Amino acid sequence: MSALTWITAGSLAAWLWLLLCQGFFWRTDVRLPERTPPSAWPPVAIVVPARDEAEVLPSSLPSLLAQDYPGRAEVFLVDDGSSDGTGELARALAAERGGLPLTVDSPGEPGPGWTGKLWAVRHGMALARARTDATYLLLTDADIAHAPDSLRELVAAAESGGLDLVSQMARLRVATVWERLIVPAFVYFFAQLYPFRRINRPGARTTAAAGGCVLLRSDAAERAGVPDSIRQAVIDDVTLSRAVRRAGGRIWLGLADRVDSVRPYPGLGELWRMVSRSAYAQLRHNPLLLAGTVAGLAVVYLAPPVAVVAGALTGETVAPAAGAAAWAVMTGTYVPMLRYYRQPLLLAPLLPFTALLYMLMTVDSAVQHYRGRGAAWKGRTYARPEAAP
Repeated sequence: MSALTWITAGSLAAWLWLLLCQGFFWRTDVRLPERTPPSAWPPVAIVVPARDEAEVLPSSLPSLLAQDYPGRAEVFLVDDGSSDGTGELARALAAERGGLPLTVDSPGEPGPGWTGKLWAVRHGMALARARTDATYLLLTDADIAHAPDSLRELVAAAESGGLDLVSQMARLRVATVWERLIVPAFVYFFAQLYPFRRINRPGARTTAAAGGCVLLRSDAAERAGVPDSIRQAVIDDVTLSRAVRRAGGRIWLGLADRVDSVRPYPGLGELWRMVSRSAYAQLRHNPLLLAGTVAGLAVVYLAPPVAVVAGALTGETVAPAAGAAAWAVMTGTYVPMLRYYRQPLLLAPLLPFTALLYMLMTVDSAVQHYRGRGAAWKGRTYARPEAAP
């Protein structure tokens, strides 16, 4: 058999394994678990780190202030050195819209070894401890809009299931051509790497969270030493979940129904930066993992369409048949995510092209790392881990 036949056979075997043995990652029915209202609603502090978010804040902050929560809740927005009037806009929105009490404060520049977001979260948690007796902390990003019952449903799920961390993957904005091509695949790849069903099993080793919406029990945060124990993390949500699980916490992660990101990524450049800023950190800045990832993406995602095209040009039959079968399985597993995002199913066969873009983004992330630029976000660049204090 030719080398291409062996490669496509390996790709087909990989897709059959992914279909059946990777926690059914491709299914999109992992939503908030069954829950009943608690007899007494515990107090909650909502912590929102924000840096230069004036563009999206009018679409997100009012949804937090308008939460229909039967217990006590308070919002702490931490203005992380914004230059666009984020803090002033937040106060104006609260004065105009009313709703839950809002505190806006700033922590100053991050301390040594801290990422900006986690420094802001630390400050918000300290404010919450000083001013409330919150049982839960809702850690949510400034670009996330919540339905009026979001907090109530999160707390009910945590109370009913005895969970220490409940996280929902917010539905990201999908409006432009590039967003349609890249955004659903982003969530698809995340679920493939961190299968939700596997994460949600008690005692599971696999763990993750989605940083845009994390309900965290306060005493679980204290046991895990959060956020101090994860202060250098660039991928803070996954690192947070690991810290909580190591401390004995129970975790749940799933897709959101009514929690949405309002941040636009209209062009390829914005989406490229979103992925590349942390892709190499996901690989622990390990060149061997990078090489394995690139090779794996090539075999699993790129080899099937290459084999089909090669067969059409050469007349070979075995490799194209295996490639077509692998491509069909790949396409079928992507369909549920496109349905979740209400996108045309004709996008499903284009997943190999999207995977190629993600491969290039990951390589670019590594190139930027070795050029000493590190992960960059909102005007800050974070040093390599070995160079950090």
